[in-house]
Amino acid sequence: MGYPAWILLFAADCLFCLWVLRWGGAEWMEGWRSLFFIDWLMSIEWTAEQIKFYVLFCWIGHAIWFLVGLFFPGLRFHG
Repeated sequence: MGYPAWILLFAADCLFCLWVLRWGGAEWMEGWRSLFFIDWLMSIEWTAEQIKFYVLFCWIGHAIWFLVGLFFPGLRFHG
């Protein structure tokens, strides 16, 4: 995967995370819709705050992996 694709994928991930954290995505996602985005059966019972915490935690991990992929292109996974 080249740098432009790597950067675009991370930018799309950032937009999704911002939607969830800032723009009402977590509130919209509460209940059965969370299954399509979080992919955990127990997420049906999560509140908007719990969804936000999960997405923030994942976003931090994605940011670290993005930086690793920038400096070590061989470590990027090819899908």
